[in-house]
Amino acid sequence: MNRKSTFISLVLLCLLVLAACSTATATVTSSTTESNSSTSAQSTSTPSQAKLNLNTATADDFLAAVPGLGNRMVREFMEYRPYVSIQQFRKEIGKYVDNAQVAGYENYVYVPIMINDSDSETLQQIPGLDATDAETLISARPFASTDDFLNKLSEYVSVDELQVAKTYLGGN
Repeated sequence: MNRKSTFISLVLLCLLVLAACSTATATVTSSTTESNSSTSAQSTSTPSQAKLNLNTATADDFLAAVPGLGNRMVREFMEYRPYVSIQQFRKEIGKYVDNAQVAGYENYVYVPIMINDSDSETLQQIPGLDATDAETLISARPFASTDDFLNKLSEYVSVDELQVAKTYLGGN
């Protein structure tokens, strides 16, 4: 083989190696993108998972649903039952952990809403409901029925948020 043939062979070999690397890189990039999309979908679905009723959940429910929650905190969650407001939960559990941790717990638990009795903060557990809307609901009390409350609430939250709100309602 002459030098020119050797050079051409070497160039072709390099091009083949580069093409193989490009294909491998594209596969890894595609795989990483799919993995990130799936992770993103998982983290998006976490907040929409069903929250636990602080007044009725079992110790096993709390341990399974709340990341990093230990037996000691489960006992504290259960000791102060029944919770009548989210403020009460914040106060009692705030004796053991800082405000940021209490807020973290609130991603997984709720205090049941009493349509004619719950305070503004407790009503604001409903996704999409802000302080102004909660106060408007309070000023519209008393509600004759849960349906009356939900009809009024539907003026302030989306259909999906309304469905979540239904799961937060306590016996009225």
